[in-house]
Amino acid sequence: MTDYSLLARQLEALLDTRDWLTNTAQTCAFLMQEVGELNWAGFYLHRRPQTLVLGPFQGKPACNPIPFDKGVCGAAARRLATQRVDDVHAVADHIACDAASRSELVVPIVVDGRLWGVLDLDSPRPARFSADDQAGIERLVTTFVAASDLPSLN
Repeated sequence: MTDYSLLARQLEALLDTRDWLTNTAQTCAFLMQEVGELNWAGFYLHRRPQTLVLGPFQGKPACNPIPFDKGVCGAAARRLATQRVDDVHAVADHIACDAASRSELVVPIVVDGRLWGVLDLDSPRPARFSADDQAGIERLVTTFVAASDLPSLN
């Protein structure tokens, strides 16, 4: 069981600059190091209308861009709600960037009522993400937002 309270404190200490780009990169590296069974962790940014554009990440090369009407990331952006998927292959419009990915957790990042981007986590293990993981990762996103000056991107 991951101690997300501890991870939130560690991430807060790590993000010692207000620079959003540095903080996205640091957050991805931190998640890959501290959260088990991930094969991809990264940000997609809302830089174009109805589209997510690849930002800093850790893992294999990724799909880019992602329209709001496709995939798990698109659903998170469209609905402004976290998407937790136990089996990505059961999602009709799933975008398969890495065939090894089996489950996914995508948390939207909303600033002043507007979508800034999403944090996307992939795992090679089916049903990797529990409700506790979702709440913990959402808390880490809150920590990231609080530590960063996030400009309007679109």
